[in-house]
Amino acid sequence: MKALVAKPHALAAALLLCAPFAHAASAPSKADPAAAAPAAYIPGGRIPLLQGDITIDGNPGDTAWQDALEQQVAYDIQPGDNTPAPVQTTVRIGYTADALYLAFHAKDPDPSQIRAQLRDRDAAFNDDWVGVFLDTFDDHRRAYELIVNPLGVQADLIRDETNANNQEDPSWDGLWESAGRLTADGYEVEIRIPFSTLRFPRGGQDQRWGISLFRNWPRDKRHQLTSHRVPRESNCFQCEWGKYEGFAGAQQGRNLEVVPTLTIGGSQSRPAAGTPWGGTDSSIEPGVDVSWAPSPAMTLNATLNPDFSQVETDQLQLDINNSFALFYQEKRPFFLEGADYFTTQFDVLYTRQIADPDYGLRTTGRTGSGAYGAIVARDATTLVLVPGVLGSGFSQLDQKANVAVGRYRHDLNTHFSIGAIGTFRQGDDYANNLAGVDARWQQGAHTATAQFLHSQSEYPQEIVDQYRGELGDDPTPTGNAWRVEYAFSNRNWNFTASHEDIDPGFRADLGFMGQVGYDKSLLGGGYSWFRDDQAFNRINFYADFDTTHRYDGQLLERELEAQVSAQGPKQSNLRLHGLVRDRYWRGRMFDEHYVDANANFRPNGRLQVGIYAQAGTLLDLAASKTGQRTMVELYGNANIGRGIAMDWDIVHQRMRRDGGTAFEAVVANASGSWQFDPRQRLRLTLQGSEVTRDPALYLQPVNETARDWAAQAVYSYKLNPRTALYAGASYGAFMDDDHPDLFGATRSVFLKLSYGWQP
Repeated sequence: MKALVAKPHALAAALLLCAPFAHAASAPSKADPAAAAPAAYIPGGRIPLLQGDITIDGNPGDTAWQDALEQQVAYDIQPGDNTPAPVQTTVRIGYTADALYLAFHAKDPDPSQIRAQLRDRDAAFNDDWVGVFLDTFDDHRRAYELIVNPLGVQADLIRDETNANNQEDPSWDGLWESAGRLTADGYEVEIRIPFSTLRFPRGGQDQRWGISLFRNWPRDKRHQLTSHRVPRESNCFQCEWGKYEGFAGAQQGRNLEVVPTLTIGGSQSRPAAGTPWGGTDSSIEPGVDVSWAPSPAMTLNATLNPDFSQVETDQLQLDINNSFALFYQEKRPFFLEGADYFTTQFDVLYTRQIADPDYGLRTTGRTGSGAYGAIVARDATTLVLVPGVLGSGFSQLDQKANVAVGRYRHDLNTHFSIGAIGTFRQGDDYANNLAGVDARWQQGAHTATAQFLHSQSEYPQEIVDQYRGELGDDPTPTGNAWRVEYAFSNRNWNFTASHEDIDPGFRADLGFMGQVGYDKSLLGGGYSWFRDDQAFNRINFYADFDTTHRYDGQLLERELEAQVSAQGPKQSNLRLHGLVRDRYWRGRMFDEHYVDANANFRPNGRLQVGIYAQAGTLLDLAASKTGQRTMVELYGNANIGRGIAMDWDIVHQRMRRDGGTAFEAVVANASGSWQFDPRQRLRLTLQGSEVTRDPALYLQPVNETARDWAAQAVYSYKLNPRTALYAGASYGAFMDDDHPDLFGATRSVFLKLSYGWQP
């Protein structure tokens, strides 16, 4: 069952690289006469050992660069179809015993149009930028992506080709150097990547790496330029990278890093307006993180009394007319790094379920034919996502729990891999154990995946009470979950067929699987038109039909949906979508249908604006009645000068039925940041929501009004991702029918210090 208030767009995804690259589209572009001719350019070669010192200052004038291998970013793969790059980019590559060096000279026919802002790390994806992507094992499985904008701002990601979505994870933060500067004919960037930051096969002999040299050139279209061809029909971007040899004698050093942390905080709260603030709840929490790579293919991490506070707040979501628990992204560094090692088709590891660990241990690594990962932790509390057929929610047990997670993937060949995963959590009178296997096969246009899981659980009475009703009251539920999927995707066509089945007794308490006791089948497909040299250069159509049944055969959902989307001028994206479905709720079937549209574009390099609108007949869950619901969302971001950035997201939702307005809701997220220089940043976040209901239109008591808002200010000073200072304050206000006046309910301050030491 799909959530009715699911996000209609993905702003975060828009910041990442546009993956997969396989279905690029061409657009009008006038090639720079100096650009390299793709027909005459073949990427790859031997990366030489450099002699002499290099200073990373954005000015590649050091004599050591004269011995470097020179390459060109010669192809426009999106929107172009491996056409000549519209701008010239020259890259020099070399290495020393302890680091890889790259120098980019990015020319531009109109340097005044270069988009470059001072930003926080991992926030420059919409700027002009250059980067290097490294497949250090040359196995088309996992890769590093390191990019730099013209002002030297860094971003780094891990790319995982073993998943169907070719995931790019920006949570990985490597320690490397970069510098950039604007020039009269474009910009220049220098990069130094210590070998201690990378993982690659052991041994001091020559190696062969897959490397992609990349440039993002955002103008009327967002041009993605590479050093190699990428066929539109390719389903493996990493498989197309150039092959480079060298690195004999590369040394990774001790590969040991110790990061002590100190977090100091204080908070106050009060129950009602006019009452005094409660006593200050203060804390001083020291901790330490240790990372050690005993071999180039293995990393060990340990954390003691870790600081799991979040420096910045979660995005506020509208929790109305939704029966399932809300998902929030993990932001804690210990769990973020290496998270891709534990990814499977079912979401069986959601590390925010490890809520307050006293300590944690993790190992991740590669073998000659696969990859593995393991986590062990002691959690001071036990957070359980209680699932159901029609809804889910969180419950917390006041007891400690031991946690263990293990994952292994074995590559039988370049096309076929199998894997196993297990998650285990044990408390005083609580246990949840899960184990399963999975497989993936991909060749050409065809991809097939499958996974099977089995769980056994034991719950105390307080959790059993939440399972009562349609799932019974078994304190020791057991069950299976399985899914299979086949996908076909070539230059123009795509097709998907899938089926999944989850028993009512299945539990994945360390994951985020809020619905159980159902089976679902889906058939879908679409077609892409590439309109080279047209304003709207790509048009996509997609439709699917799915049915979902409860474990006893009761129809839960029968749904047909279709959408058409287009990419056009000013980096515009347009989408029109429609859906009709039969939906089961509280013993009855309801007819729902709606249409929605989404549009966003960039009128210039400093502004993005977007709007989402939805209207149709939908179910009011609290009343078990359908009504006419409308929803409008306004979102965007703006840049002022070199260092000031703002973004906003405002959603308004209304349900009309039975001659009145059953509910009306507004949620707003807004933030602004001032990046003084690459190290210093001040960020202000404002969030608020208001929900009003007409009690006369509900049989059960409901709040007539609920309102809240919160603000947070954070100053940060970062020498690198490990050595940083954060200082902040937050304030929150609240009201409902029992508290008719909006009043400040919480306030807090905090200071966080961390230092990255590499002995």
